[in-house]
Amino acid sequence: MFREELVIHDELDRCPYLPGQVSRLPLRWPLRGLDPQQLDERLASGDRRTGLFLYHTRCPNCSACEPIRLDIATFRPDETQRRVLRRGQRELTWQVGEPIADEQRVALYNRHKRERGLMVRGEDSAIDVAGYSRFLVETCCATIEFSAYLGDELVLVAVADRGATALNAVYCYYDPSHPKLSLGTFSVLQHVELCREWGLRYLYLGLYVADSSHMNYKSRYLPHERLIDGRWRAFAKT
Repeated sequence: MFREELVIHDELDRCPYLPGQVSRLPLRWPLRGLDPQQLDERLASGDRRTGLFLYHTRCPNCSACEPIRLDIATFRPDETQRRVLRRGQRELTWQVGEPIADEQRVALYNRHKRERGLMVRGEDSAIDVAGYSRFLVETCCATIEFSAYLGDELVLVAVADRGATALNAVYCYYDPSHPKLSLGTFSVLQHVELCREWGLRYLYLGLYVADSSHMNYKSRYLPHERLIDGRWRAFAKT
């Protein structure tokens, strides 16, 4: 663990990704805000962020979660992905700003989780503005929000952290009623474009879980790197 951090929660819980598995996700609170270089170090070590806190999986019987990132210098979208990017850039208005918690975003967030089957069994049916703010607006580092509009309609929101050499995709949600726009794919590819524009080397995509239908889609972005047994391993196109 890095210095000047407090562990505020460390208990076994139900795995949010794989049924029947037990998870352990110790939450650590940095006592000071992370500067861009410190954020890079945390990301390279496999840390993720939620609200003010960092976590790194420490599950007792499972190692399915693998941090995944794209090296912007080597990543090459395939033809389908390039079409998605071109269409999104043509039809959507894309904005970058500070994270916002409001009723419009909360409604879209809850709709996305409900209609895509992402609600965890037993959890409250919906998040409120305060809960959304704790999750996606409160932060311990430099955080930005990407929002996309189809006409005047907000259809996509993605929250990301900006380090010295990396962009960290924290969470993305979108309107499921526009499948032809492939909004999730567009979000990843637009993040890649912004990394190129800002001269950043890595885009961190969170955790890859091979047996989770909601997490294994990330393997489609090739080549990529995954953190396995403490070492970043490259996975190229076959």
